Amino acid sequence: MSPAALSGIILGGALILFVSEKVRHDLVALIALFACIALGLVTPARAFLGFADPAVLAVAAILVVGRAVELSGIASVIAKWLIPERAGFLFRLTTLLAVAMLLSAFMNNIAALVITMPIATEIARDSRRPPTATLMPLAFATILGGMTTLIGTPANLILSSVRETELGEPFGFFTMTPVGVAVALLGLVYLAAFGWRFLPVRQSAEQQKRPPWRVFELDVPQTCDGDDLLQGLRSAKARLLARFREGRQVFDSIRTGDRLLVLSRANQWTIAEKTGLETAAHLAASADAVTARVAVAHGSILIGLGYDEVRTQSEDRLEVVAVGPRVARERQPLVRMRVRAGDQLYLRDATPDLARFIARARLLEIDRLDPMPVAHSRALMILAIFGTSIASIVLAGLSPAIAFLGSAAALAALRLLPADEIYRSIDWTVVVLLAAMIPVGQSFDESGAAAIVAQWLGQALQGLPLGIVLAALCAVTMLLSIFLNNVATAVIMGPLAIDVARLLAFLLTRRSSPS
Repeated sequence: MSPAALSGIILGGALILFVSEKVRHDLVALIALFACIALGLVTPARAFLGFADPAVLAVAAILVVGRAVELSGIASVIAKWLIPERAGFLFRLTTLLAVAMLLSAFMNNIAALVITMPIATEIARDSRRPPTATLMPLAFATILGGMTTLIGTPANLILSSVRETELGEPFGFFTMTPVGVAVALLGLVYLAAFGWRFLPVRQSAEQQKRPPWRVFELDVPQTCDGDDLLQGLRSAKARLLARFREGRQVFDSIRTGDRLLVLSRANQWTIAEKTGLETAAHLAASADAVTARVAVAHGSILIGLGYDEVRTQSEDRLEVVAVGPRVARERQPLVRMRVRAGDQLYLRDATPDLARFIARARLLEIDRLDPMPVAHSRALMILAIFGTSIASIVLAGLSPAIAFLGSAAALAALRLLPADEIYRSIDWTVVVLLAAMIPVGQSFDESGAAAIVAQWLGQALQGLPLGIVLAALCAVTMLLSIFLNNVATAVIMGPLAIDVARLLAFLLTRRSSPS
């Protein structure tokens, strides 16, 4: 079998695994890489050169620098300052989306969401609209903003690397800005004026005003009456989910010392006061403590830990006082539950500590907005280093990898980013996916498979206007990106697009030359 056919089979198998979502994307990329090595399409000496690719190094370094900007708190302050509190819903939503686009042009989309999500929830709450009216447009806005600069999304860096390999020159920092800004502005107009109106509203307006459901534990005191307790829970609009005795679920009559797993819209202190039960949370409902509902993002340091271990991670200053609806389905003691990505947690403690911990632990704050305290001198130094790296790319022609690796090293040397955050801020799944897919994509190109596909596409598109040709390539790319990670799509489509352009140029030249 020809190398082109083998490469096509491997890439097709990888696409199937990507689409199935039954195997992690980074593992799929490694499987494809080792398949290429086994079949001789990639030599062992070149197998791991992807980890040294400038685009991969640039992505890792940009994540570190962006994390420093996020933790400095300055971006959150700027976002809050730019978005007026006493304006109409449409104006505040439009400003929010514009700020999110601007942030995501220069930092990771997740970091931009961390900064702007609490503001989005506040805007929805103030206007008595469902959170989806602001959160869904916000997600799209960060994606649109990432298209506008070289560092806005890893896909741009990958395509820049492909262009440098194939044509000898990478993209400039703002090369894609004119097109990206035009598309982003069109998206902004649509999202602000129309998009949020088409989102499904799964709850009535009255329901949206009610607090969200929370799950917590209450202890049965010394003197208790089981029937009275159950009646008291019903009167307090709380539901008993399960009952545990010495860590095991029981179904007999309620006894002293039992721990109850309760579902309610009210907090546990309110329910405890109404029912005579005792709260299992250590922190009292004091005036100097606050509670924030947060979602656990991918890459959080809490994933895999027990709910009670949050106190250890925060040096006994914070506590998980309630959790989201997943526990209501599993009905296990909270002490046995482990944090997963996407979980909702209710964290409680003093505002400054809570804000710092939310940022450090990669949590997305949903309901409460307490901006992180900003050390202005530290924040200005971080912004200066960030601005210097961008200026060195734009004005001095330095590569993004060198510029941002230098910035990351400067942040570490000056201790502007906590030591434990430097490597934790890097999304290693993206790094592995990039590094493994680069040799796979190169084998697809070098084996001739890309040229065959490009020839087929070129013949199918021959004679059509350039706009239709570009539209067809964009349609194929968007179709792939529906099912694949954007990085994998860029690795596959970058060399293919260049081959199609070369073939179309050759066919056009041959057709226009005199016979």
